[in-house]
Amino acid sequence: MALFDGLMGNASQVNLTEVQREYAQILAPQEKIERAYKLIRDMFIFTDKRLILVDKQGLTGKKTEYHSIPYKSISHYSVETAGHFDLDAELCIYISSSTLPVKKTFNKSVNIYEVQAVLSQYILK
Repeated sequence: MALFDGLMGNASQVNLTEVQREYAQILAPQEKIERAYKLIRDMFIFTDKRLILVDKQGLTGKKTEYHSIPYKSISHYSVETAGHFDLDAELCIYISSSTLPVKKTFNKSVNIYEVQAVLSQYILK
């Protein structure tokens, strides 16, 4: 089912220990990963300091682009919960320097309220 969710554009939560090990080289000293979600090859990682978007490119996925968004740069966000027929939830993050939001879709196995609570925790500091 995870592959099907990925093909449909949905994100699912992943093991934090594996993510911490895999992305250790891009983390600041003492930076801790709080939540991580995977969308086929791409990832978005919530740390205690920032949001990291990982964009794997090309056929092999060896070329990778990392977007680091400090929580203070997020002006607002919106959450759309899943419905009866639309089983996906959506998170839109608006960054102060951009007019278009960063949109992420979550499958029904991810608690969208938990995701927005993590985001709120860091934005409202």
